Amino acid sequence: MRRSDSAPLLAWTFLALLLILAWDASGLDLPLARLAGTPFGFPLREDWWLVQVLHEGGKSLSWALLAVLMLAIRWPFGFLRRLPLRERVQLAFSVLAGVLLVSLVKTSSTTSCPWDLKAFGGVAHYVSHWSWRVRDGGPGGCFPAGHASAAFAYLGGWFVLRRHAPRAARAWLICTLAAGLLLGLGQQLRGAHYMSHTLWTAWLCWSIGLVIDLGLHRRRGRGADSASGALVPNLNES
Repeated sequence: MRRSDSAPLLAWTFLALLLILAWDASGLDLPLARLAGTPFGFPLREDWWLVQVLHEGGKSLSWALLAVLMLAIRWPFGFLRRLPLRERVQLAFSVLAGVLLVSLVKTSSTTSCPWDLKAFGGVAHYVSHWSWRVRDGGPGGCFPAGHASAAFAYLGGWFVLRRHAPRAARAWLICTLAAGLLLGLGQQLRGAHYMSHTLWTAWLCWSIGLVIDLGLHRRRGRGADSASGALVPNLNES
């Protein structure tokens, strides 16, 4: 990837980071959670549509789509036929990397979910997710939003598609962002996450996709330069 291509992406990624940090600093997570929660819990926690359709259905659909992308490495179809083999591999595994990264962060998190707070009928007290290793009295393991990664993990595919199928890449990006926000909002209404959890999941999935893309294309660029150098005769030796 040329430096001129990567610079805007890095700039946008950094700007998104600043905006998320600004949201964290605003302290709006709890006020937003109170819009859906009561001192007796979250009325929509067991809502059928939120649980069965958005949560269970969204998760199942995400894994099914990932399985299709894995199979498409060998048997591409539609716009995926425009992608070289190595790009199809990158597309599938960048999605998997996003899911794994979010899951890894969650395992080390001591932040509990909103429905675990005393303010909403639970036992925990509110502790910022920046307070690493500070226990809040609840079960923890709630940061960032794991369910939203079922959609946001597909952000990594945009980096591949934009080079070969720009129109498909644009649709892919819009659908992925919309689906991730929808899944995140559903979990917020249930009391499973704060808004910041959803935003950080989106940023982490985008960032791992960017890192993978930069790393792979820098390596390919070096390989191409080395091959070109081997084909050019050394005039000093003649």
